[in-house]
Amino acid sequence: MSWSNWSGSVTASGQIARPQSEDELAALVRSAHKLRVTGAGHSFMPLCESGELIINLEDMAGTMRIAADRRTANIPAGWSIRRLTAALYNEGLALANQGDVNPQSLAGAMATGTHGTGTDLGSLSTFARGFRLVGADGEARWCDAATHADLFQAQRLSLGLFGIATEIEVSVVPAFHLAERIEKRRWAEVRESYEELTRQHRHIEFWFFPHSDHVILKTLDLCDPCDPPPSTTDMEEAVFRRILNISARLPFLTPALQRLMMKSGISGRRRGPAHSIFPSDRTLRFEEMEYEMPRSAGLETLEEVVGWIRRRSLPVTFPFEYRVVAADDIWMSPMNAGQVAAISMHQYAKMPWAALFASAEAIFRGAGGRPHWAKRHTLNRADVTALYPMASRYTAVRRAADPEGKFLNPHLETLFA
Repeated sequence: MSWSNWSGSVTASGQIARPQSEDELAALVRSAHKLRVTGAGHSFMPLCESGELIINLEDMAGTMRIAADRRTANIPAGWSIRRLTAALYNEGLALANQGDVNPQSLAGAMATGTHGTGTDLGSLSTFARGFRLVGADGEARWCDAATHADLFQAQRLSLGLFGIATEIEVSVVPAFHLAERIEKRRWAEVRESYEELTRQHRHIEFWFFPHSDHVILKTLDLCDPCDPPPSTTDMEEAVFRRILNISARLPFLTPALQRLMMKSGISGRRRGPAHSIFPSDRTLRFEEMEYEMPRSAGLETLEEVVGWIRRRSLPVTFPFEYRVVAADDIWMSPMNAGQVAAISMHQYAKMPWAALFASAEAIFRGAGGRPHWAKRHTLNRADVTALYPMASRYTAVRRAADPEGKFLNPHLETLFA
């Protein structure tokens, strides 16, 4: 049976196993020579690729347990963010933040540093308080800040290198509601006022089509309790889908089509429980590269890469997405050196992307950026060592936890063997 990621660009031929219990999982780990774990397949890098064994935890038995103080909850690691946040809401609780899609598994989202947006809000990895891990020897261990502390620190953004998480203790907050607002603004206006806008709103991000002078601005702010919205998406995709398919056939039309599309009125309002407002349906398949820039360099770097695209009339069909994420102290997190501006570059899955991304990556790297681990990048081991002061300690913990390299695949061997 073959496996493919969400975009279809990464495939693998390994056996796919779906254990239903921790004992069954442990037996699979003990007998395997090489294995990787997959969630919803939303990584664009070949993190889950394996020619031997691929494990999916969706069928694992488990229940959510909420601590007496209601500040943490223990969650089955294979649960999707969608399932988790709905279950928390039923208990009057929530995650403090989410990204803009929710099919990913909790373990996969934490393992790659998945994040939303917010000046004072970190990635999902920052919510982890402890992990139950089935190690390379098939034994289950608990790790947290006090127990197997180095293993816990490495596991917070693990890339699946230290074992298979079956349960994660997560910090939670009382349930809250959000009001979403979407509107078209001139790029020059948003460029000038962006820092002030980040102070005015709990969440703010924008999408910038590189051949247009307008951006689509999205803000989320706390609001009074209300029912879920009738729509499960922030923007309809029908018109954009038609434009993408024309661009795939006639790439030279991309600049004109983008400018034409952005002449239309763009606005939207939704209100509801936070877990129903954060995510939106995303049905258009794409490839993605994301670089986390020092926040002070973010807008200038975005202008530079957009200018490069415009000068060459390059057929970059998707908009850039721009967000701010809080700093953290996680060893392999791109946010561990301070607040970042996350710049995401996308390309329609039916169109060439590799050469475009390679040229843009040089701009991002030149401005001090570090990539999102699950999105396209070309880092090697020397780059990892240069960019991450804790890389050698991280690798040492990996070797101690998995001396035979059972959880490595060819891509990860180039980074952390």
